[in-house]
Amino acid sequence: MPDSRPLTILCVSSYEKGQEFLRTCKAMGCTVLLLTVEKLRHANWPFECIDEVFTMPEDLPVPAIIYSVSYLARFHQIDRIVALDEFDMENVSALREHLRITGMGLTTVRYFRDKLAMRARAKEAGIAVPEFVHVLNHRELNDFMARVPAPWLLKPRSQASGIGMKKLHHASELWPLLDQLGDQQSFYLLEQFVPGAVFHVDSVVSEKNVLLAEAHAYGTPPLDTSHQGGVFTTRTLPRGSAETKSLLEINRQSLEGLGFLRGVTHAEFLKSHADGKIYFIEVAARVGGAYISDIVEAASGINLWREWARLEVGAGKTAYQLPPVRNDYAGIILSLARQENPDASAYNDPEIIYRVSKYHHAGLIVKSSSAERVEELLAAYAPRFAHDFLATQPVPDKPSS
Repeated sequence: MPDSRPLTILCVSSYEKGQEFLRTCKAMGCTVLLLTVEKLRHANWPFECIDEVFTMPEDLPVPAIIYSVSYLARFHQIDRIVALDEFDMENVSALREHLRITGMGLTTVRYFRDKLAMRARAKEAGIAVPEFVHVLNHRELNDFMARVPAPWLLKPRSQASGIGMKKLHHASELWPLLDQLGDQQSFYLLEQFVPGAVFHVDSVVSEKNVLLAEAHAYGTPPLDTSHQGGVFTTRTLPRGSAETKSLLEINRQSLEGLGFLRGVTHAEFLKSHADGKIYFIEVAARVGGAYISDIVEAASGINLWREWARLEVGAGKTAYQLPPVRNDYAGIILSLARQENPDASAYNDPEIIYRVSKYHHAGLIVKSSSAERVEELLAAYAPRFAHDFLATQPVPDKPSS
């Protein structure tokens, strides 16, 4: 007889996010379990949609997480396990493999977490990537730096948002850093720095078919914003433009080459100032941060968290249909603020649809039927934000929840 009990989904997150994912799972009739870190036990979770909350210490080693979740599985028949944050993906894939639960295992998930693995795989699939080398064999590193002109980026293989990256201009800068890293150096790659404009494409994928792909242009490249300070902006690109079509095609090729089956993705690409070529930078199997999901929803009407939940619960067994898509345009401006609770009331254009309310942050989301109007507003706001609010802080070497 078919199992008629509600599906039980365990959501794992070391960060406070994914509330709409949790709500959607509950609305679909699931039993919803949340595993988070102890300090987020009383965070702003939708507790009315969560059947049980479990906590764990930060930086708990994988074997201990496996022991803990295996213990939970004595009392809950867990059907799905989902990482709501990128930093939990590898732990969750290890849990899936141990408990034999459907979803991405360790090998596949590394194509969406490990920058070395995803670059090598993309290159094998014929997708343009910046020149790179694994920080492993020192002779190969010397050969790389002799062959590829500086500057270079020293990148952790499994971090996000520019965390831990270093920009190097001379070979002599590399070796002291590697001495500091010691046995950790093989967890890095060295990559050619290609000056250019940076873009992101946010997608909904079902059974390897890209059903939604929204292309966006960052203002200042995120690496520059995180390392040098500044105002962050991103906006929907004009639909139907040659640039948008090129980005959507390389996004499709990238997801196909990396073997992505279903869910949501946030991919980043770079268009070289020198030759106009588009390079694959990285892709994550998650909803983009920095309110990107909000601008996608404002422009298209599609809530990425909600659709991700629907795809995870269905897991290929239930036919998935994307809701109707709008073709508006949206963008965000966001910065750290000197003020604890910055006052942005002087910004009063009718296109403003959301005001970020976050400690020491200033931000606005704008929406219009015109891509040009969104671009115009963000361009006008950026110098004003720099004057009115902007604060800076050093980029961390590792994430903090």
